[in-house]
Amino acid sequence: MMIETARHRPRVEGGREEEILEATVTVLAELGYDRLTMDAVAAMAKASKATLYRRWSTKADLVVEAISRAKGCPLPEDVDTGSLRGDLIAMSCGDGGFTDELPMSVIAGLVTALHRDADLQKAFQERFLKPRQEISVGMYARAVARGEIGPDADIEMLSVTLPAVIVHQAYILGQQPTEELILRVIDHIILPAARGSQAS
Repeated sequence: MMIETARHRPRVEGGREEEILEATVTVLAELGYDRLTMDAVAAMAKASKATLYRRWSTKADLVVEAISRAKGCPLPEDVDTGSLRGDLIAMSCGDGGFTDELPMSVIAGLVTALHRDADLQKAFQERFLKPRQEISVGMYARAVARGEIGPDADIEMLSVTLPAVIVHQAYILGQQPTEELILRVIDHIILPAARGSQAS
């Protein structure tokens, strides 16, 4: 299955497209990808199913567009607080971060489908994960420039470590991502690992 880019299909007029995308995110978070249907999204958005299919040819097209653009799944704010710890807290605990319930529910709703559907997985990585990882990489790069961590720090690996730990805690261990949990991971795992390169 190839996922189309919706820009090649006619747009929905006015603000209806945004309303449909927001409805898609809501249904995805509530039902998960496997149980999400175009009928359910149309009902939530108070739109016709024909309107959805004119813009998005498949469920996957609609979902990828929704998680990329909907206000309910905002990018975490890229704030330069002056320290790596401050940046990580701002990214993780604000809108679009790990304590933001809706984006986390969206990820949970996609997990099983991502495992089975290579095209959906690729689109999810490129349009949802990649922009978030770029913000994280930028934070570590600033920390290197400030001298907080060594120039040999593995920024790419560090940038995925915090999300990996939080996702494991949330979806494998069933532990709700809280600010307290995030601070524990930052202070006892991420910062010691990041600063370890200075001692070598």
